[in-house]
Amino acid sequence: MIRRRERRHTHGSHERWLVSYADFITLLFAFFVVLYASSKADQKKQQQVAHAIDSAFHALGVFPVSGVKPDSLNISAISRDQASATSIVMREDVVSPARVKQDLTEVQKRLEKMLSGEIAQHTVSIQMGKDGLIISLREAGFFSSGSATPHPGTLPILREIAGALGETPYDMRIEGHTDNVPIHNDEFDSNWELSSARATRITRIFLATGLIEAERISAAGFAEFHPVATNATAGGRGENRRVDLVVRPQTRVNLAMPLGDSANASWRKITDE
Repeated sequence: MIRRRERRHTHGSHERWLVSYADFITLLFAFFVVLYASSKADQKKQQQVAHAIDSAFHALGVFPVSGVKPDSLNISAISRDQASATSIVMREDVVSPARVKQDLTEVQKRLEKMLSGEIAQHTVSIQMGKDGLIISLREAGFFSSGSATPHPGTLPILREIAGALGETPYDMRIEGHTDNVPIHNDEFDSNWELSSARATRITRIFLATGLIEAERISAAGFAEFHPVATNATAGGRGENRRVDLVVRPQTRVNLAMPLGDSANASWRKITDE
């Protein structure tokens, strides 16, 4: 009898692994249920983000109202060429990139006629750039070396430029540039200070005319780090010492505004054509 009971006990102990196996299967099932639930939650969040981005692009005019659905929205698929082909919203008017380019071309022709003497003397150059129309005022015609104060004789020219640009709806970024020769005088310790001071001084002159609204103008100094010619020659350094007036439409987005109110904002968009 004793031996028989021992055999039963031994036989029963071999089947206890089923309990551990069942626990493992239960835990594994619970693990995959949690993963599945997490993936569904992430998908919902992705859809919410896609809807938010789609609403923003509708407000910017990137997508038409009946265009791309939020679920299939892929931000990486929006190429630079597609962005440049969209409409531009400036203040209350929707303007196409072709219209912007046409407007800036007309401004360029007007300024070339107005400044024909300065262009012939190589103190002013006008060209269309990727950000917009660029009017370059070279140091040789407007500033003394190491000074941020324009020559008094150039003030009428600056006023004419301000008048022509003031009639356009576009913004203007005034950029100061230098060559790579270090500067250190009583007024400036670096090319950064000189380029910024020249841009700021031109900005103040334009604002003093009352022909351009202050919110349409910005100023920046770039020192020697955006040359248009080589600094290895005197002629190249002369071209690099300049103040550029960049006339362009500009994106202005109010990040503090709730997304639902974005359609009521004033949008502007940079075009690269």
